Amino acid sequence: MQAPEPPAAERAARRVIPIQADAAPAGTSLYAAEKKIYPRAVSGRFANWRWALVALTQAFFYGMPWLQWEGRQALLFDLVGGRFYIGALVFYPQDLIYLATLLVFSALLLFFFTALAGRLWCGYACPQTVYTELFLWIERHTEGDRQARMRLDAAPWSVEKLWRKTAKHGGWIALALFTGFSFVGYFSPIRALTEALFAWNLSPWEAFWVLFYAGATYGNAGWLREQMCKYICPYARFQSALIDADSLIITYDARRGEPRGARSRKSAEVLAEGRGDCVDCTLCVQVCPTGIDIRKGLQNECIGCAACIDVCDQVMDKIGAPHGLIRYATENGVAQGLSRAQMWRRTLRPRVLIYGGALAVLGALMLWQLSQRSALLIDVIKDRGVMARQVEDGQIENVYRLQLLNRSERTLHLQFEAEGLPGLRVLGAERVTVDPAAIVSLPVQLRLPAGAVQDSGARRVHLLARDLDHPETPVFQAEASFFVPR
Repeated sequence: MQAPEPPAAERAARRVIPIQADAAPAGTSLYAAEKKIYPRAVSGRFANWRWALVALTQAFFYGMPWLQWEGRQALLFDLVGGRFYIGALVFYPQDLIYLATLLVFSALLLFFFTALAGRLWCGYACPQTVYTELFLWIERHTEGDRQARMRLDAAPWSVEKLWRKTAKHGGWIALALFTGFSFVGYFSPIRALTEALFAWNLSPWEAFWVLFYAGATYGNAGWLREQMCKYICPYARFQSALIDADSLIITYDARRGEPRGARSRKSAEVLAEGRGDCVDCTLCVQVCPTGIDIRKGLQNECIGCAACIDVCDQVMDKIGAPHGLIRYATENGVAQGLSRAQMWRRTLRPRVLIYGGALAVLGALMLWQLSQRSALLIDVIKDRGVMARQVEDGQIENVYRLQLLNRSERTLHLQFEAEGLPGLRVLGAERVTVDPAAIVSLPVQLRLPAGAVQDSGARRVHLLARDLDHPETPVFQAEASFFVPR
């Protein structure tokens, strides 16, 4: 049924605003190339912290594959063999629960630190930031600092420009290849991988992944750089849902800095004229790896690296003003003039406590799971062909298949027993040997003496495996259903 039309007077009273596309001038492109950013070198306490974390993370990344543990690589994700070695622990695809728990723990840890202190991960430990710093270091040592790089890019091609560009890209490619090779070394034993490399005998897949990750490193850290953080990484987009006015972020104190302007006299004299401490030198913009102006407030592109804090403190030293015009603070702290102690006390708010409590509980559960992890995994599969059968002397027999997974790195000599019904015994698996990190499959029979049980139906029984070499260790056990026919 059609709705009745509104009265003519009502239709005339409605205001219709036509929407028309604004025609662009002829020859105008709807897309503009991203303006290249030339971050200026900076020194200071936060830059020192950043380089210390670069050194720490890369020492771990490049050095960890070479560490050995009892004759094998200490950290190895053997995808071909389906085994993952982490120190003394050996994990299998069946242990996916540990990976899922670790991923949830990592996500909660990221939420916790974001709510507490903004994007500290991005500014100091994110691989994109770390490798961008390394690539920038190579760029500065081959092309010079900010102004020199800008002049070199604007200059016509010459022998010097070609030499400097070649040296820069050569350094980038060498570091990227070393990074790709080290990364593949976590999945293929790196010592054997090195021997194969020097013998020009890498497998096609190993060569492909070395070049793939080298190309990703070269492209992300050498060319994309801040565009990864601004447009590709999703973290910048949802960080606004994780922080609030009491989260520690990099802030510009506008009450102290405005109105800004150049000066030639000391701070006290200028303040007496009603002017702020910001001299509008734009150094905070020049050192920013994402090219933002922190004086405009918190922005998605800010990665919290504190380069602007270091350079601003140096300017404040020159004009005789105190540090902290740009600093780590909270929005409420700047707006209300709170002290550092007051700001830190306000960090213990509900969302931080919830994240912290969830982290503590999940971390404790992970440790408890690992401590209770059995060296032997027993999977009991009932024979589907025959539920139960009667054999000689009226005994009742059930047939099973055992899947034994040795999670340890020592040979297990096992003796199997059964309990749960009177007189129940095991045939076919009284003594079994399982090699380190091996899977053994074998058929077994459980037999029950005639007349031991009067009622028919399924009964719950237990298979027990005793370690003959270490009788003091707990007994490995698994449950099974024993069927008694009518």
